Amino acid sequence: MNPTLLFYIIISIIVVNFIVDKFLDHLNAKHYDDPIPDELSDVYDETEYKTSQAYKKTNYKFGVWSSLFSIVLTLSFLFLDGFEFVDNIARQYSDNPIVIALIFFGIIMLGSDLISTPFSYYRTFVIEERFGFNKTTKRTFILDKIKGLLMMAILGGGILALIIWFYEQTQDLFWLFAWAIVTVFTVFMNMFYSRLVVPLFNKQTPLEEGELRDKISKYAKSVGFRLDKIFIIDGSKRSTKANAYFSGFGSEKRVTLYDTLVNDLNDEEIVAVLAHEVGHYKRKHIVFNLVASIILTGLTLYVLSIFISNPLLSNALGVKIQSFHVGLIAFGLLYSPISEITGLMMNYFSRKFEYQADDYAKATYRAEPLISSLKKLSKNSLSNLTPHPSYVIAHYSHPTLLNRVRNLKAILKQ
Repeated sequence: MNPTLLFYIIISIIVVNFIVDKFLDHLNAKHYDDPIPDELSDVYDETEYKTSQAYKKTNYKFGVWSSLFSIVLTLSFLFLDGFEFVDNIARQYSDNPIVIALIFFGIIMLGSDLISTPFSYYRTFVIEERFGFNKTTKRTFILDKIKGLLMMAILGGGILALIIWFYEQTQDLFWLFAWAIVTVFTVFMNMFYSRLVVPLFNKQTPLEEGELRDKISKYAKSVGFRLDKIFIIDGSKRSTKANAYFSGFGSEKRVTLYDTLVNDLNDEEIVAVLAHEVGHYKRKHIVFNLVASIILTGLTLYVLSIFISNPLLSNALGVKIQSFHVGLIAFGLLYSPISEITGLMMNYFSRKFEYQADDYAKATYRAEPLISSLKKLSKNSLSNLTPHPSYVIAHYSHPTLLNRVRNLKAILKQ
């Protein structure tokens, strides 16, 4: 295979992915005006439903234009040998492959972030603001950007430097060392993310003593689940949308509730949501996702090790010198169809796990407050109640609200 053919294969993959993605968006958009199913008739009143439809349509139109801009820019960058241009800049500063790679990716990431920032700003301060979701200040928006870039430079740059060093030392066996590095990092972040990373962006405070904490403690005790760390996070600092999540293992195990969730739901509904999160832990979903992620990473790195030394990858992107960092970009683009397939598989398991966690919450607590909490959360985020089934398969990590409610109600009738 010659570099030109590989180049056009990469172009074809990008274009086909774009077409498929936009086609699914179009199918989904055609269902925005569908009538609300009877089981969800109490989620929106007529005015709220019109607002929900307007929100979905606005995001859809914005997504079309932003993605069109993105693909035109990406294709232009490829056809104009943009990677060769950036690689030449990086090589002006050093002959060390690690330094060259860090400068190369630094320019790519910084440029990408600068280009995407206006779109992110518009989505936050125009669309989200218009529909009453945004609580982010411009200062917070800028600080989040700076912190994110610094974290990417320190953590991402450090891991990349180690991987390239092992590649230089071991060549074909580098993937084993890279896999070990990524695995250690992944486990570490799963353990300490809430303790080390979240405080950089949000304030977390222990749930104060009172009726809600008593109910949560009573439930946790009833299912033999030790839960000493319950935190409230100031999600309202950025948005009115609510969430809750479980993180950590062993002594770092904790549940984090958004303050918006605590404000939107009553105590019974909050305990039901917590029961759902406990269900994920009890059913080993967190362990499954972690192990699956590690296995998929190892598989990807192994395949990468087979091709990364081939100069064809770098040549396809216009770089005549065989370069690990350029080959990594080419491999990522070529590997994206496989990533799409594994993503579909992981979404399938994720939706299955959500049903299991719902079932656990019903069995150990009650289904009614979980149903009402799901409806409130969907209403408060102006969720789409009638998504196209194909769009759900491709993009949803959770079942639709309708399917979750039907599942819980079916259980109630048994």
